[in-house]
Amino acid sequence: MKKIAMIFAGQGSQAVGMGKDFYENSEIAREMFEKAGERIGVDFKELIFEENEKLGQTAYTQPAILLVQMIAYRLFKEACPDTKAELFLGHSLGEFSALCAAGAIDYVDAVELVHKRGAFMQEACEGKNAGMMAIVGLDDASVEKICSDAQNEGKQVWPANYNQDGQLVVAGNKEDLASMEQTFKEAGAKRALLLNMSVASHCDILAPAQEPLAEIMQTQIQDTFEAPVISNVTTKPYSTKAEAVDLLKEQLVKPVKYKQSIQAIAPEVDLAIEFGNGVVLKGLNRRIAKELKTLNISDMASLQKVKEEVCS
Repeated sequence: MKKIAMIFAGQGSQAVGMGKDFYENSEIAREMFEKAGERIGVDFKELIFEENEKLGQTAYTQPAILLVQMIAYRLFKEACPDTKAELFLGHSLGEFSALCAAGAIDYVDAVELVHKRGAFMQEACEGKNAGMMAIVGLDDASVEKICSDAQNEGKQVWPANYNQDGQLVVAGNKEDLASMEQTFKEAGAKRALLLNMSVASHCDILAPAQEPLAEIMQTQIQDTFEAPVISNVTTKPYSTKAEAVDLLKEQLVKPVKYKQSIQAIAPEVDLAIEFGNGVVLKGLNRRIAKELKTLNISDMASLQKVKEEVCS
């Protein structure tokens, strides 16, 4: 039996039309759309399948991504009921999908949880001119030093997402980030690109969101893990409600160590399967640990392909 890591991408993986193939071809998918929509008062068909401004707003982006990921995972489990996960791993928001796939939270509860998480994040960033910047072509230590030096000058800027070697996203105040573009380039960065985001994820600006999020997690997360979840904060596995609440609260203000997590698990598993829209993590994995084969399930055709390769 292959040891499989089930993995889930975060915000930025969304696209209009994601999950539509599932919806049109699966009664399970249609039912999950309906139940999730009833919980938070959102027409997910309209939100995801039609051009609109809401899909780009974090309070709606997060539940939309999670819903499509959980549909992909549910359909995989229906197709391959005997296939078990060795561990679950997500990138940022994806850690909540990982928790859901692990059985520690019901998908409808998880949709509500990340909807509120997104709202808390947006509220914490209001009036802060928050943003994020991708730094390409510079090593981690150089980015960390530049951020540290900037903080000593009173600037708000922190390392936020360790995606792969030579790709690190920083978060903070947009004006501070913009003022540092030349500094990053002079240090050797090929690009220092401000991202189209209105929140500053995984940094101190989100501290006001921590307690409200923890309160909701206390009521919705259960001590029922089918397999461990890898923490974005520590890169270590956890499998209890207490750890989940503490680590996901901490995740709001600490960087996502995705690269380090993949490096840690690659020797322990034979295969990774990415669930949900796109192949963001599949691409990162190829560059982080090319020996780790990664498949993806984003529609019915890719589900069938994975079924034939993994379950037969």
